[in-house]
Amino acid sequence: MKKTHSSLDKKSDLKILRLLFPYLWPKDRRDLKFRVLVAFLFLTISKITNVYMPVLYKRSIDSLGVSSEMLTWLSVPLLIIFAYGAARLGAQIFNELKDVITAKVEHYAMREVALDTFKHLHKLSLRFHLDRKMGGLSRIIERGIKGIETVMRFSVFSIIPAFVEMIFVSAVLWFLYDVRYVLVTMATLSCYVFVTLKMTEWRIAFVRQMHASDNESNSKAIDSLINYETVKYFGNEDHETKRYDVGLRDYAVAAIKGKQSLSILNIAQGAIITLGLVALMSMAAFDVRSGIMSLGDFVLVNTYLIQLYLPLNILGFAYREIKLSLASMEEMFDLLDEEEDIKDPETPVSFSSRDASVSFENVHFSYTQDREILKGISLEVPAGKTCAIVGSSGAGKSTISRLLFRFYEVSAGAIKLDGVDIRRMSQQDLRHAVGMVPQDTVLFNDTIYYNIAYGSPDAPREAVIEAAKLAKIHDFIESLPQGYETPVGERGLKLSGGEKQRVAIARTLLKRPAIFLFDEATSALDTQTEKEIQASIREVSQGHTTLMIAHRLSTVVEADQIIVLDQGEVVERGTHSELLKHKGHYARMWQKQLKSNS
Repeated sequence: MKKTHSSLDKKSDLKILRLLFPYLWPKDRRDLKFRVLVAFLFLTISKITNVYMPVLYKRSIDSLGVSSEMLTWLSVPLLIIFAYGAARLGAQIFNELKDVITAKVEHYAMREVALDTFKHLHKLSLRFHLDRKMGGLSRIIERGIKGIETVMRFSVFSIIPAFVEMIFVSAVLWFLYDVRYVLVTMATLSCYVFVTLKMTEWRIAFVRQMHASDNESNSKAIDSLINYETVKYFGNEDHETKRYDVGLRDYAVAAIKGKQSLSILNIAQGAIITLGLVALMSMAAFDVRSGIMSLGDFVLVNTYLIQLYLPLNILGFAYREIKLSLASMEEMFDLLDEEEDIKDPETPVSFSSRDASVSFENVHFSYTQDREILKGISLEVPAGKTCAIVGSSGAGKSTISRLLFRFYEVSAGAIKLDGVDIRRMSQQDLRHAVGMVPQDTVLFNDTIYYNIAYGSPDAPREAVIEAAKLAKIHDFIESLPQGYETPVGERGLKLSGGEKQRVAIARTLLKRPAIFLFDEATSALDTQTEKEIQASIREVSQGHTTLMIAHRLSTVVEADQIIVLDQGEVVERGTHSELLKHKGHYARMWQKQLKSNS
């Protein structure tokens, strides 16, 4: 059994950052690399200026000790004050320029990670998507993208600069005074960082619980709203509300613990900073009274303490936010780590036939190891001919369509188009060659035009309209007030079953596939609509290789070949008349349906 990422150890923070780095330093984007370098240059200038500001402040205070007659516009104190103001403004300007420069890098990374995740999700097999909840997936991607923004804002351009500024301040204190100030400063910083890291690691468990509960509640909410009609049919609004509330309640419990632990962390951080401030200011006060330091020196130390407190405060907040973001990013990168069950060959065989034969050669398949669905299926559909596959529910009919589209790999045997094993073709070529009209047509929540054009998004409007005419739905569309721009609603619920099926036929026609596949395309329709849709299907599939998976035998009587499945095996094959004469499975099914319709 394949080992999924959920069974693996959690990623380290460093590994997550390494996964993010290529997006911040893309190989083929020199312009973005240049922006990063310029941003760090501006950042360095801003920090150096920031560290030098208190020195100018000290000099201006010390210079105020001169006689009042000397305080002119050209006197030293005023010049120093102006220099202090210029330095303060310069530090802010360069810091803002850094943000301007990095905005493009930040959003490039967010966009590329989102696109890679989105593309990867579409590459994963149907098995993966059937096992996951779409609401939860959307939340994971949303939080992961926001996590990148947070890490960019705090980690790359806040935490590193904060540590650099602390080093600069410590160096200035050591140079101007003595090692005592450096030792107290470093002890305060070390204690602060240690407590912050340890307590944040403790808090992260609550965050993971919050994310899991959020995914669960959101998935249930989306599932309930999508199935709105079913909820109403059974009057289960209260039941759905209770199911939704389970996730909300678990989220609230975790969130309360998270906020309580945050308050404890804030108190601990505040206590450490306060003790450090009191210790350093007491030392400075004694040195001023002893004549070792001037009043300007006392103000300088105090200013540096305040200046150190700000990055320390940012450090604590930033670390908390980064840890939360890394947890979110971890979930998103876990999705990127999911292995593709279905992969293209390294050198795929090119396939572009407009009318191909289809063959199943001793195909075996099972969804799980303990239950085999298809047991050595063999069939061949010559180019331009129609083959119908019939059988009772659970016989494996729809599984055949999924295997033809290569949503799953066969366990044994081979499926071929024009003699080419579909595993040797690219998935794009394969799925371009086969056009599908399913039993349950689900449309996008957009216009009728968009849903038909989905068969070939680059097709001209004339081709879209022609496809609608062939599917016998053009006149209906034209009768609507908004015509082709009519919204179809969520899953196409504003259209009737027959109208949705005609839209599905139209977009498949627009695709111009080599092979048509109709998977019980009319089984959910009323008799009159079914006859109309069947007439359309016969007309559009005339002369094309066609596979028809059907439950109602009346829809397949004109097929060139009928395959009868029973418990995953081919038990009969032939034309309608031949199978009736044989008086086997097909004949019994035919008689049973005749009785049910009489």
